[in-house]
Amino acid sequence: MIEIKQLYKAYRHRQVLHCIDLTIKKAGIYAILGPNGSGKTTLLKICMGLVLPDNGDVYINHESVRASNHYRKLVSYLPQIARFPDNLKVQELLRLTELLRGKAQRKEAIIEMFGLAPYLQQSFRNLSGGTQQKVNLTTCLMYDSSLFLLDEPTAALDPVSQLRLKEFLLKEKQRGKIIVLTTHVPHLVQTVADEIYFLLSGKIHFHGTVDQLVDAYQASDIEEAIAKLLMHQQEKIKV
Repeated sequence: MIEIKQLYKAYRHRQVLHCIDLTIKKAGIYAILGPNGSGKTTLLKICMGLVLPDNGDVYINHESVRASNHYRKLVSYLPQIARFPDNLKVQELLRLTELLRGKAQRKEAIIEMFGLAPYLQQSFRNLSGGTQQKVNLTTCLMYDSSLFLLDEPTAALDPVSQLRLKEFLLKEKQRGKIIVLTTHVPHLVQTVADEIYFLLSGKIHFHGTVDQLVDAYQASDIEEAIAKLLMHQQEKIKV
């Protein structure tokens, strides 16, 4: 369970998040959508205690993330950009992750899912962007956590890896997990998301299902619905 209450965050004079309220109680896949700069990454970082909010709080299983860090044992977090030591080999990086977090429950299965075995003895700096993202995902998904916070999980992935990731997330949902992800891939949202939160200028402008979003803007699909939502908000700003 995750609760976000009256969350505010500004960087200098720029308001990044404004009065964010949302509650997720049951298993499912929840997509946070929005253009660049809408506050998606900041929101996930606050949930992990990596950024402090100006006001408000986040509760994971009723535990405040500002008051304690015990909740982190329940969460697997995927940062948007994989920043790992360039000189470490993939195998060394995975071992280091286990030293920090404890033994992973399904490391070999995730390595096989992404076809990483041939790269285990290569240094991180020598990997392609797509393979680096697979390593990034492996450090996150190899733990059998109850809550996953995934920031742009499909970035740089090839179509086969995207399909395998989608299948994995759907299975995790069936196992009772809560998955919160940000993405710029409408097709992924259309096929896996149970609910959508659309962030724009730090505010939630829509919350509901994909079908509700499409119906609300009389669109043919989610891409058209998002485009119409953005145009509608731009028109309101002009007025």
